Amino acid sequence: MAVTKRRSTRTAAPAAPALPSKDELIRYYREMLLIRRFEEKAGQLYGMGLIGGFCHLYIGQEAVVVGIQAAMREGDSVITSYRDHGHMLACGMESRGVMAELTGRAGGYSKGKGGSMHMFSREKRFYGGHGIVAAQVPIGAGLGFAHKYLGDGGLNACYMGDGAINQGQVYETFNMAALWKLPTLFVIENNKYAMGTAQARASAGELFERGSAYGIPGYQVNGMDVLEVKAAADKAVAHIRAGNGPVILEMKTYRYRGHSMSDPAKYRTKEEVNKMRSESDPIDNLKKLLLDQGITDEEALKVIDREVKDIVTDAAEFATTSPEPDPSELWTDVLVEA
Repeated sequence: MAVTKRRSTRTAAPAAPALPSKDELIRYYREMLLIRRFEEKAGQLYGMGLIGGFCHLYIGQEAVVVGIQAAMREGDSVITSYRDHGHMLACGMESRGVMAELTGRAGGYSKGKGGSMHMFSREKRFYGGHGIVAAQVPIGAGLGFAHKYLGDGGLNACYMGDGAINQGQVYETFNMAALWKLPTLFVIENNKYAMGTAQARASAGELFERGSAYGIPGYQVNGMDVLEVKAAADKAVAHIRAGNGPVILEMKTYRYRGHSMSDPAKYRTKEEVNKMRSESDPIDNLKKLLLDQGITDEEALKVIDREVKDIVTDAAEFATTSPEPDPSELWTDVLVEA
């Protein structure tokens, strides 16, 4: 019996374009550094008992969200999972409000009731922060549907981890997003470990091809290089805004810390982590490019570092001195009259 081979939607990652402007490169560096320093401070506050519950740090993955958000525009929406502090900062949410939410204070974005995994900002079109694995994916398609229904020209960036990609609701979402040509960018942040299970042990095939059955184009990208992320995001966003439906970007990235603050990460070696930090760190590599190309100098970068540290110190001070929510807040934001 003759067999007809279906053409795959798999495609190679786009080639990196010429270097962005000096201002753009400096902005990428500053934003990644802010996320790194913020997360380091959050880890310290957690260790001091000032942050309760779960706390999933984004250290190592900064290039993904900074590169993706650089390709977005005002009016677009964002949704992600519980490793979400970096996404909030990249969306322009204030460090003070994010850190205060982590410490459960009234000055937080969700008035201290959402914590690390569940804070939102309608102003910045950031819709969470979701604690259930893959729960945000159908909602991301729903946000994409809203953009299309309203005709506002926007799109939704829906972030998920490599563990989420094996959940059934993801494929129901892919089917509907492709069928209705929803303006949704699905970003798989493949940091190699879903909690403690290596991605290679849990997922068959290539993750960026998971939408091929629905005709969704997918790209695999070096998620440790902010310039490669931005180049891939530009191409994906152009495809989506042209009315062609969703795109999947698999970001090959890496987290330096455990899955959460309670995870000692004994499922991988120190040598593996050190090798990634020494060879592929997104901030160090962009810093090297800035210096090697003569775009800036060490003193200017030190100024940025001091400014970022001041922002984070101020956020921590605000987060530890802001009052706790009044008990009456237990009864607010429970029901919306429509």
